[in-house]
Order: sequence, then C-alpha cells, then structure tokens
Amino acid sequence: MQKSLSLRTSAVLVALAATLTACGSADDETSSSSVTERARATPRVVVSYDGGLRVLDGKTLEQVADLQKDGFLRLNPAGDDRHVIVTTESGFEVLDSGTWREEHGDHAHFKVSEPRFTGAAFDGSEPGHAVAHDEHLTLFFDGTGEVKTIDQSALGDKAPDVADYRTPHAHHGVAVSRGDGSLVVTDGDEESRSGIRIVDAEQKESAASADCPGVHGEAAASGGVLTFGCQNGILVVRGNSITKVASPDAYGRIGNQAGSDESPIVLGDYKTRPSDQLADDEIERPRRFSLTDTRTGSLRIVDLPTSYSFRSLARGQDGQAMILGTDGAVYVFDPETGRQTARHQVIDPWTEPVEWQDPMPSLEVVGGTAYVSDPKARTLTALDIYSGKQTARAALDVAVIETAAVSG
Repeated sequence: MQKSLSLRTSAVLVALAATLTACGSADDETSSSSVTERARATPRVVVSYDGGLRVLDGKTLEQVADLQKDGFLRLNPAGDDRHVIVTTESGFEVLDSGTWREEHGDHAHFKVSEPRFTGAAFDGSEPGHAVAHDEHLTLFFDGTGEVKTIDQSALGDKAPDVADYRTPHAHHGVAVSRGDGSLVVTDGDEESRSGIRIVDAEQKESAASADCPGVHGEAAASGGVLTFGCQNGILVVRGNSITKVASPDAYGRIGNQAGSDESPIVLGDYKTRPSDQLADDEIERPRRFSLTDTRTGSLRIVDLPTSYSFRSLARGQDGQAMILGTDGAVYVFDPETGRQTARHQVIDPWTEPVEWQDPMPSLEVVGGTAYVSDPKARTLTALDIYSGKQTARAALDVAVIETAAVSG
C-alpha cells in the first residue's frame, strides 16, 4: 500500500511540475520566480532618451528599470497593453514592459515582472511607422517599402511568424493590417506619395485612391474605420470603400492623426503652409486642428489659443480630443461639437524645435491618466484627465524624447 501511494504521489508531482513548466513557457519565457501577482492592473510608462529607455510605474512614476541602448529610439504601443515596439536604427525590437493580465473565465490575475527585451527583432532599411490594429502589428520599412505583419498574441516569442508584403516602390509610408487579412498601404516613391491601396489576403488589389498627395499618418476610429492624412484633406476607409474628405484650404495638411475606438471622429493636426514656402530653419507652428467625422465625411477646423506639435495629440478613454499646447496646458475638447471642455495647466510654456528629432514635450494617455513629459525641466507628470489633478510628478536626470504607456 505504501509503495502504491508513493508512486501515485510521484505521478501527481510530475504532472504538477509539467503544468508549472508549461505555464512558465506560455509567459514569454519569463522566470516564474521573477513574477509577482498584484491585486489590480499595474500601468507602466516607457520613456526613451539619448542612450536608452526608462520604465516607470504608471501611478507613482517611480523607476522600475533603466535599459541602456544606443541610437535614436522611438516608441510605439503594440496594442496588447503589455509590449512596446522600439524603433532603432536597424529595425524594430519588442520590449516587454513587464505588466499584464491573465484571463481565467470570469476573473483575471494581474502580474508584473522585470521589463526586458524579448529578443524578437525585425531588421530592415529605414524602419518607419509601426501600427497596432485588429490584434495585429504592422511594420513599415521606408528604405525598401517592405511591410511585416505580426499577430499581437505572438509578440512574446523570440521569433514570431511574420507575413510579408512589399510596395512597388520604396517610400516614407505606412500600412495597416485588418482582421480579415487585408492590408491598407500607402503608395509612393522616393520623390512623392500619392494615395493608398487595399490588398486582400491573397495580396490582390481590391481598391485604391490616388487622391491623397503627400499621404502621411493613419488613425482608426470606431467601427474599424481607418483614416490617412493628405496635403489637401483626409482619406476615410470603410471596408473596401475609400472616400476623400477635402480640406477647406487648397493646402490643408492633416499629417498626424489620433483615433479612438470610442469615437467615429478622428483628431488631426492642420497646417496651411507648404514646405517650399518655409525657410530651412523655419517650421509651421499651427494654431488650428482638425476633427473628421467618419460617418458623414465632414471636416471641422477648430481654433486653439496656442500652437502645438505632432507629439501633442491624444485621445481620452471616452474619446475626448486632447492636445498639449506650447503654453504648457492640456486642452480637452468634445469631438462631436468641437467645444473646449477643460484646460489643465501642467508645465511651463515651450517652443517646438525646428528639428523633429530633438526632445520636446509630449502627451500620452492611458485609461484616465495623461502623461506629460517636459525635457527642459526633466520631469514627467501624471494628470487625471477628468479633474485635472496632478497625481504624480517625477524628476528625471534625462531629457525624454518619446513616451508610451501600457495599462497592464
């Protein structure tokens, strides 16, 4: 009897060990000893600087990790509330911010671990835009026109499966993969950009528009609608239908947009001076922005009492349109009416630098919290987007370039 019980116990222990091993491998090879369970989600903020990345606690802004890395680093949320895509000089790398949730039917467990690079790297010439949409991540390489699509669920793998596509000509472009396997991608070459095309899962063209000079940037609105900015308006993509919404000015560029799953309206910048009308040491500092209603195809231009930069646009968790002005305030607008609903003073006034790579204040929003960086003062501030109350402020010894936040 004792021998039988011992064998049975051993079998149970072996099965338990196998289960624990499987759980560890499913967690992106994170060591189980380094994982801590929390009572609730733990947001984190990743900031880039000249020489590396800092990962901060999203509530206290206390430093969690400092990861050294050379080069000019850009940050792109991966869309899964955990990973961040880091753009380097040679391609894209995947950063695990170390905060996530595990669903168990009617409840979830919240976990944290040390932030780390997963080892997954996507090398290519002139890495550009990285877009998260429909549970996919789409990477665009300007130097070759190559597009790589990765399933978000595989971002923890060291070598995730990748679907490839290549545009006819290399250009500074962007692509968005959709849930049905189709791809919306820009058209252009080294001299100019003209529009977009839609290719199906077999990479056959199903629709196209060449009515978007200087096409740049993208956003997603509610209902799976996509937008792409033009020098004279914006393209709205719904299914295989492409609609042009014209700007009220002959040159009315909407080159940067911010969308929300909670709103059919897309927030965009708005510039009216072509680059050939600007001196080499001059940039346009706009004091108006755009709101495009993707339901009606209407475009509203709204005045702002200050200027802003391409790093100033964000959306609140309920779809609010938010802009960080160069007066140091965060402005909140109702996207349906264009009416200003709040103004929160956060940092000192600042001036957008001529070179876009230089550090400048940025606005990032996750949940009900806005994060405002101030590279001159070397601070990062957390702000409640509803009350305007500053919930945390951290003094940093680096000048922040870009910011990405994950909810965990």
